[in-house]
Amino acid sequence: MWDWFVNFLANVLSALEQFSGDWGLAIIILTFIIRLLVMPLMTKSTASSARMQALQPKMKEIQDRYANDPERQAEEMRKFYAENKFNPMGGCLPVIIQMPVFFALFTVAKQVPADAHFLGVLPSLSVSASEMFASSGLAGAWVYIVFDVAFGVLTLIPMIMNLSNTPEEQRQTSLIMGVVMAGMMLWFGWTVPAAVLLYYDTSALWQVVQQKIVTQRVMDKVKRETEEQMKNQPVQVDVVRKEKKPRPHKKG
Repeated sequence: MWDWFVNFLANVLSALEQFSGDWGLAIIILTFIIRLLVMPLMTKSTASSARMQALQPKMKEIQDRYANDPERQAEEMRKFYAENKFNPMGGCLPVIIQMPVFFALFTVAKQVPADAHFLGVLPSLSVSASEMFASSGLAGAWVYIVFDVAFGVLTLIPMIMNLSNTPEEQRQTSLIMGVVMAGMMLWFGWTVPAAVLLYYDTSALWQVVQQKIVTQRVMDKVKRETEEQMKNQPVQVDVVRKEKKPRPHKKG
């Protein structure tokens, strides 16, 4: 099944190359097509994350109230999820589903012919920035280096944009993790074939645009609706029933 899917994407990429006359353009077009197809899943994941953030204060309240009673806490959390029609795994599932698609596309991008190029800007898509630097020095590798740096920067930008949706006490940690991730992507982009780097640059650029135009709007809308729903919910009073004890009988 996996080989069939990879071969299918390879045939699509080859057809796009014949249509566009350029392997680099074919990779960009195929990346756009894949991104369009998985956008509904990403939107669903974003909406689930937004609901999680809006419901977090109430969830924290339940956790604190029943901190000494794990069974009651779990019961109240299940009840809370059911009342608000919320699945805590809803944000993860769409991401998990789409990962095989991106891994397959990564595999296909590594298989481009040795003479594949991108509009003359990248003379060979089959070599990496490190290989080009080793063979041609900075003069021959500078374009590859630019694409690699762009990958790192485009990886970091969505994380910075998402800081506004992160709790204040977690923002510094999130920023540090974003910088570390961007550094790892720089190293990764330095070692992979330029075809893969072009695919990731295109995908990361799409992510930035989607974050700006779609993701933030979806998050704001869902958070606003969820918060309004929470305001309209009746206040629940935690009543603890006392155990009835048998009355003592008077002795005759």
